[in-house]
Amino acid sequence: METRRQDRQHPLSRLLEDTCPPFALLRRRTPGRDHDTVEVLVGPVHEAGRLADLPVGPLPTLALVPFRQIRERGFDVRDDGTPLCALVAEEAYEIPLSEAMAELPAHRVRVEDGGFDVSDAAYADTVERVVRDEIGRGEGANFVVRRTFEGRIDGFGRADALALFRRLLEGERGAYWTYVVHTGERTLVGASPEVHVRMSGGTVVMNPISGTYRHPAGGPTAESLLAFLGDRKETEELSMVVDEELKMMCTVGDRGGVVVGPRLKEMSHLTHTEYELRGRSSLDVREVLRETMFAATVTGSPVQNACRVIERYESGGRGYYAGALALLGLDASGAQTLDSPILIRTADIAADGALRVAVGATLVRRSDPAGEVAETHAKAAGVLAALGVRPAAPRPASGGPRLADDPRVRAALAARRADLAPFWLRMQERPPAVTGHALVVDGEDTFTAMLAHVLRVAGLEVTVRRYDDPGLRGAALAWEGPVVLGPGPGNPADAADPKMRMLRGLAAELLAGHRHGLLGVCLGHELLAAELGLPLARRAEPAQGAQLEVDLFGAREVVGFYNTYTAVCDGPAAAGLAARGVEVARDRSTGEVHALRSAAGGFAGVQFHPESVLTLRGAELLRDLVTAVRAPAPARAPR
Repeated sequence: METRRQDRQHPLSRLLEDTCPPFALLRRRTPGRDHDTVEVLVGPVHEAGRLADLPVGPLPTLALVPFRQIRERGFDVRDDGTPLCALVAEEAYEIPLSEAMAELPAHRVRVEDGGFDVSDAAYADTVERVVRDEIGRGEGANFVVRRTFEGRIDGFGRADALALFRRLLEGERGAYWTYVVHTGERTLVGASPEVHVRMSGGTVVMNPISGTYRHPAGGPTAESLLAFLGDRKETEELSMVVDEELKMMCTVGDRGGVVVGPRLKEMSHLTHTEYELRGRSSLDVREVLRETMFAATVTGSPVQNACRVIERYESGGRGYYAGALALLGLDASGAQTLDSPILIRTADIAADGALRVAVGATLVRRSDPAGEVAETHAKAAGVLAALGVRPAAPRPASGGPRLADDPRVRAALAARRADLAPFWLRMQERPPAVTGHALVVDGEDTFTAMLAHVLRVAGLEVTVRRYDDPGLRGAALAWEGPVVLGPGPGNPADAADPKMRMLRGLAAELLAGHRHGLLGVCLGHELLAAELGLPLARRAEPAQGAQLEVDLFGAREVVGFYNTYTAVCDGPAAAGLAARGVEVARDRSTGEVHALRSAAGGFAGVQFHPESVLTLRGAELLRDLVTAVRAPAPARAPR
């Protein structure tokens, strides 16, 4: 990339001219780059139908990926018509940050008639309803519901766009990308803290960020940060999004993924906790971009059902909010590169000056409505400060200590890492020998991608098929290897749900006649338990993202749960199952069934997720379960 244009006019001055083509200015904190430079891209903007249509060449392409593009993954989404756009650079160069600051307009931009489209009270009510009616009924572990600050900037033009970019460079620290993109039809200006995905040299990186420490009015302190880090709700929230993004990493990565962190993302108005996920992939960068739409931190999990919940609770489409910018190109050796931030903390400004700044809180089973309302205000604060709507955050002393440097904070972060499964803390190699072929049935939760990775590391070839794939039933019944009935959202006892009817019937047939091993995980476990005659009940409190120590057939194990429903077994029922050769691991006070297995081999079920980062010995447990169920078993009837 050139560092200067060789002409007399400063490149930033040229951007103010009406004759100048669309442009983008980017300050990227990508590893290996000089952070104190600003990239300038100038060129025409084209619309594309699919991510596969985006060009990848020696000069960069900057794609604006709207949230509705998630339809490429087959997910439900409200189609608001926001286009997939590509700025194909005809000019690309860099200038020093200090020089950019000296040349960018410095005037204040005035916002009129500003306010949130959803009131604080109405958003708090939404939080209560989502926790009660969605998480509380098994629809998922967490969901992100947006609200939008709206207003207008009279006479908005290019100079205003550049002035806002300058104010963000001055006022918002810690952003992954700070940017302004002007297409002619609209302007996006923002400071996103979060990597969506990047790829270079075959290495893929994702960056789940969740948990929001809102800086007190007097500024952040180590003591208040430590209280935040000790909040179980915040810990669970981050762990859940790590699991969700590992699902994506296991889809695009040939060798799964490894978890690095946790770390702090310190910004002007708030501090986030974050991890970094790294994997290796041989896929085209556009396919990596497609398979990672979109992060659980802006949707919820599982992502497919989160899209349905978003449609139920949000009015209108999301536009570019929760989508991504994506810089695609080639490195010096001709290999593809991708660098993409999530489109959050961004002002979307139409040509007529209409302004939208969308934000959302991650809603989990422990969410406090007032706290989630406050979180949306904190997340909007950086952009709203640049817009002059709210005061700027006090600037920290130059060269002063970071919160992350406090030894107590480092110890608290290290303690969080100790709660993660060691399997996911290092890259895993697949063994050269294959010892069998497993079929994993996906019930609309791509935890199955993680299951498949762990099984492959255990020496199995793995095929994953969705429950609604044509011909799945026949393939499963004829499968000459273990079948894993995987997890999925919903009420397992709902006979009116076509998915549950299909999976319950399949569980019954496999339990009665499959000879090569049957394992149920979460939803699959519940359906097996129901076929064995155990009642299913809704838990008093959902265990979505809960890490608990349980008695697993006489051994104490720390495992991760993502369930709202559970099978229940009392003493007489356990004795009856034992007489039929079925062992049950249960909570003796509540009767909740954590696991069950045939003493003779053949089948087993676990309510927890052995593949989750929350299950400390998950890889070993899954390997042992599959080995056990593959033992020869006599023909059996479920009752």
